Amino acid sequence: MTKYYFLVLLSFGLYCSSYCNSLQIQKPNIIIINVDDLGWKDLGYMGSEYYETPNIDQLSKLGMQFTNGYAAAANCAPSRASLMTGKFTTSHGIYTVGTSQRGLSKHRKLIPTENKTTLHNEQITLAQILKENGYFNIHAGKWHISESPLDFGFDINIAGAHNGNPTSYYPPYGNIDLSGDKILTDVIMEKIISHVNSVSQPFFLNYAPYAVHTPIQAIDSLLPKYKNKLPSNGQDNAAYATMIENLDKNIGMLITALQKRDLFNNTLIILTSDNGGLYGITNQHPLRAGKGSYYEGGIREPFFFVMENKIRPNTSSDIPITNLDIFPTILEFAGINSEQYKLDGANLKPILQGKISQFDRPLFWHFPIYLEAYNAHDNENRDSLFRTRPGSVVRYGKWKLHYYFENNEVELYDLHEDIGEKNNLAPTEAAKTEELLIYLQKWWNKTNAPIPKELNSDFRE
Repeated sequence: MTKYYFLVLLSFGLYCSSYCNSLQIQKPNIIIINVDDLGWKDLGYMGSEYYETPNIDQLSKLGMQFTNGYAAAANCAPSRASLMTGKFTTSHGIYTVGTSQRGLSKHRKLIPTENKTTLHNEQITLAQILKENGYFNIHAGKWHISESPLDFGFDINIAGAHNGNPTSYYPPYGNIDLSGDKILTDVIMEKIISHVNSVSQPFFLNYAPYAVHTPIQAIDSLLPKYKNKLPSNGQDNAAYATMIENLDKNIGMLITALQKRDLFNNTLIILTSDNGGLYGITNQHPLRAGKGSYYEGGIREPFFFVMENKIRPNTSSDIPITNLDIFPTILEFAGINSEQYKLDGANLKPILQGKISQFDRPLFWHFPIYLEAYNAHDNENRDSLFRTRPGSVVRYGKWKLHYYFENNEVELYDLHEDIGEKNNLAPTEAAKTEELLIYLQKWWNKTNAPIPKELNSDFRE
């Protein structure tokens, strides 16, 4: 072989090796669809016969659905902070929206833990890590945990700020820094698609539509259909139904845009909600209560993962997961070792790829504050005054234990037999109650969870 041919072959080999390696390590695009206040049964594929969500239903069939999917908290800000940081609420200290002293002081037996409303800049977000690894990051919609997502690793911010909901979904939108002449959700999706069509590197899209949070404002063109539709399973709010259909339409437009650019096959898509549906607006029966409560209606969510050729379609899992698991799972799909970060969630990739079918771990929630009820005459909370009082929750296997700090009271439920949490088994299942209490106490110690103990002098029995 002549020196010339050797050099040609060597050059071709180096090129082929570089090219082949680039194909092998091509990073996937990543999309989180984190709907606001979407209840567990607010989608067609989850059993709703009143709301119509054909695009979401079809998308859910292309991957793995989780029937025991949870938010990390029962209301907006703490859940979003946990998703972005991969940390329990005990780490970032955001437990609710606004002050922790919710409700009347005379009804609060304890001085609640002080609440933070802004994510500290020492917290490392998912977007920051992805940016360091070559991703272009787009935030669209509700942010709610600081003044701007641009301070936490995002390159583009579409309508995200510290506000929790729009003044109006109709222009000029009030408190939303966005101009347009259409419904807010449509304008946000138009801008998302514009960026998706122009981006030339792997991207992360945190799509957090303000919908279907209040104000409940009907899409006028869709309203007659739902007004003429029979209620089902307690779901009958026609205006809310139009907002869900509009959300579904926009998600369908996003999927179409990905397919047109041949990006869908290499995109990991995760859909969930930040907390349960707003009780009184939508109904999650047989789940108990709704947003703000740590009964199942406040924290159990629609939850699925889709990625063509990586996650088997038409599959489901009953393994309990939370949105804390999104952070490490995304890192693994992006080829980033999640074990180097001290995350509180788990990497779900082995479950999604069918390598394991069991996952033995407890799940925890901590809420050392008060959240008042918004309708004392119609709710499924523990009492009519508060959606929840200071306490913690642990789920392990089929068992779920609620612990309340005011009087050291416990509730124990077998979710396999009693998903509606109606039959408190703590008095008869002493051994199981003690077992879960031990798990909870160890978790308090491990996370340095704040436990409110100081009595409130304003309290009146």
